[in-house]
Amino acid sequence: MKLQDIDKARYDKHFKIVFAAIAVFLMGGAVGSTIILIDLFGEPGGSNLVWNMLGVAIAVAAMVFILVKLRPHPFMTEVVYVWDLKQVLNRIYRKEKKIKAASDDNDPDAMVILNFFYKGSKQLYELDNNLITLEELVDKIRAHDKHMEAAGLSTSTGNFDPSILERY
Repeated sequence: MKLQDIDKARYDKHFKIVFAAIAVFLMGGAVGSTIILIDLFGEPGGSNLVWNMLGVAIAVAAMVFILVKLRPHPFMTEVVYVWDLKQVLNRIYRKEKKIKAASDDNDPDAMVILNFFYKGSKQLYELDNNLITLEELVDKIRAHDKHMEAAGLSTSTGNFDPSILERY
């Protein structure tokens, strides 16, 4: 995965639209499918919990199917990119202690991973307006850049490959 320049205003607009559409679809789909299921199979005055849960499951499955089909659409570019970035950053976060220890021991792969983690996190913080701890993160980036330069490594994120996470 490569870090990309994302238009923050476009991302915000598209994310809000996608989020609202998902919420409306899930509410309408769950209620609609539940009503149909209860009308077809339910018991008047009885417990219809199973049909209610099945209606929600149908709405969720339909939403997942629709999102998978819409994923390559140009409207979804920024939203999908941020989703994928969050997935990779979460994978790194779960292994951060081991990666940080290896980076401290001058392991080049670990240093590349941390470089991507810090710079990807910075991009994500800025896109999501999470500016509270941004200064602390920028300090980590500066320190890590110095560490990488001292080891003779490029501070570019272009050499990151998610497959190297398997080592840790």
